[in-house]
Order: sequence, then structure tokens, then C-alpha cells
Amino acid sequence: MSRIGKRPIPVPAGVTVAIDGSAVTVKGPKGELSRVLPADIVVSQEGAELLVKRPSDEERHKALHGLTRTLVANMVEGVTTGFKRVLEITGVGYKAEIKPYGALLSLGFSHQIEYKAPQGVQITAPNPTTVVIEGASKEHVGQVAAEIRSLRKPEPYKGKGVKYQGEVVRRKAGKAGGK
Repeated sequence: MSRIGKRPIPVPAGVTVAIDGSAVTVKGPKGELSRVLPADIVVSQEGAELLVKRPSDEERHKALHGLTRTLVANMVEGVTTGFKRVLEITGVGYKAEIKPYGALLSLGFSHQIEYKAPQGVQITAPNPTTVVIEGASKEHVGQVAAEIRSLRKPEPYKGKGVKYQGEVVRRKAGKAGGK
């Protein structure tokens, strides 16, 4: 049995879980998330815990068992505490401004880039070189962070660009300025 899949998912107080066939909806203080899970995998609620069960030991069911448990656990965590990604902007003149629709990014191009945040994701900038992305869905928060980072990935010579907080950019030596 999957080691991850067989662990029960604790449901904290203030979170309600509705299971309708293969659809699971989780409501909590940070919002509401719903997802249609694979039809073979069964999610059941017993008291303040959710259990994920698989019908057989087929390879496909084993793979889906742990995945489904992790997806549901992320939904529960998202509606209780939420998820957060922090991006750092490095470079002369590189900055981010928060607008009502999302973010206005100056990343060294001849124009500024407008990034529209999807619904359920909040973008804030505590200072012009830091962007904080928060939301209930781990997928959406990670996708928005990846899209903003892809606008100007950190380059290896000077390290300019957008990177995740704590990301290490491998630096390269420039041209050897010898004779």
C-alpha cells in the first residue's frame, strides 16, 4: 500500500468537506476549492479525518492513490492556511508595482509588462524588488509564480532577473579579459 496514500488527512475545525461521487469540495476560512478526482479512487470521511482508498494493487491504482491523497491534503491546507510564494527581482531599474488588476513589471525591456492575476490569487509587493503571491490553491499560486519568473529568468552572468526566494543562481565567469 502507498505510504503516502494510507495516511489519514486531518480536517481542522472550521473546514467542511463535501464528497459527491468523485468530486470533492473543501470550504474553509481562506475560500473554497473543488476538484474531480479519478473515478477509481474512493475518498471517505470518518469523523475529523479523510481516508483515501484504492480498489486494487494495480500499478495505475498505486500511482493514483498517493497523488489523490496529496491533492486532497493540499486542498485542506489551502483553505485553512493558504499557500505563498515569494519572488525576488534583481537588476538595475527592475521593479514591480501592484495595480488593481495584478502587477506592472519593469524588467529591463523597452516596455513595462502588465500581469493580470487570476481569480483567487493575490499579488502584493512589500517593496519594489519583492513580489508575494498568495492564494488557497497550491497549483494556481505556483503557476502564477512560474509565469512571472518566466518573463525574465535570472541570467548566469550578473544574476539579473526574477527568481524564487532562496533560489541559487549558478554564476558563470565572463570573458577572460586578458591579452
